[in-house]
Formats: sequence, C-alpha cells, structure tokens
Amino acid sequence: MTRYIRESLLKKFEFQNYGHALEILQDAFPKEWKEVQDSLEKLTISIEDLQTAGGNETAIPKKFDDILYPLGWKEIRITGDLLVKMYPRRANQRGRFSDEPFDEKTITGYIDGHNIDFIKGKVAFDLEWNSKDQTFDRDLLAMRTYFDCGLIEVGIIVTRSKELNDVFREVADKRGKSLISKYGASTTWMGKLEYRLKSRRNGGCPILAIGIKKPCVEGYGL
Repeated sequence: MTRYIRESLLKKFEFQNYGHALEILQDAFPKEWKEVQDSLEKLTISIEDLQTAGGNETAIPKKFDDILYPLGWKEIRITGDLLVKMYPRRANQRGRFSDEPFDEKTITGYIDGHNIDFIKGKVAFDLEWNSKDQTFDRDLLAMRTYFDCGLIEVGIIVTRSKELNDVFREVADKRGKSLISKYGASTTWMGKLEYRLKSRRNGGCPILAIGIKKPCVEGYGL
C-alpha cells in the first residue's frame, strides 16, 4: 500500500480501498491525491476539539476547509431535470424507429440537492466526523450520482476509526462526562461506512474510505 499512500499516513489513518480508488487517484489524479494527503498530514486534533459540542460544524471539518479551499477545492451542489423522448416505430418496420419523437416529458428535479464537501477535477472528498450514520447513505448516493453523470471518477470519505473510542472513553467533556456517549455507535465511523460499501451502495463509483486513528489526537501520538 505504500506505493499509493505515504508511509507516515499509514500510522495515523486506516484505508479501505473499494473499486480500485487508490489506483485511480495515484495514476489519474496525482495532483489532487497529493493535496488530499497533504491535508491528512496536517490534521491534528486537540482534546478541546473533541470536547466541543456539535457534529460537522465543529473545528475538525474546518481544518480541511482551511487547507483545501485555497487550493481550488469547492463544495458543489447539483440539480438536474430528466428529458424523456418517445420515438414511434416506423410503419411495417419492426425494430426501426422514427428520427423524431412524437412526445416528450420533462421530469423536473430528477436530480436535486446532492452536494459534496469538496470537489476538484474529477475527485470528490467528504468528511463525516460525528453525524448520524444515515448521513453515509446521503454521501454515497451523492457520489454515485456525480459518477453516473460523469462529473467525478473517484470519491474519498474520511471519518473516525473505531480505535478513537479508546480516546473517547478516557476523555471527559467539560461537565465531567465521558465522551463515549457523545460519539456513539450510531454516528459516523468506519464500521458504519464499511458495510454500506461492501453492499455496494456507492454503485459503480470507486471509493477510498479513510479512518482517523489515535495518533491524530494530541497526546496520543506515536
């Protein structure tokens, strides 16, 4: 795996490769993949970050904003209508159809409301730190839709690794309550993402799943 990922990152993150996402990133989008790896290298999470209330609006997602947005990564939302054309069969010519449709129908809002945190070129990048785990369904549907529309070729989703639970059990919030209750099993972490990917909810879109491990947290380094 060191052919595709910096060795230093293997100590701080776990990687799950679906649909040859790593190979695509390395060979087809090396600039974008370098920038993503740069952002991962710089990720440092403080105990205060963990204690701060809120999900994807906390300081942790903003750490990626600060690095990736200046490099041209953008949050994108797409909408689209579906135009359906109906072509009649030519008279006495089974299997052959007219060049002109006899009717058309537009399905308004056929694609609507799909947004992804960061896109550059044809690479999509999403971070799910501490949302309800159903958020993964939305993310995978969005990446699948972008892929089917030819807007991206590969997606990356970053979330928490299971081993961060060791940290959450040891660290208390500002009221003295263990953080493990805040970061529950029904929130976004690798275990909730993996089974969705194994059941191919991403459709044909290659996905690299990345789990944030303990060495990313200050005081839990190697």
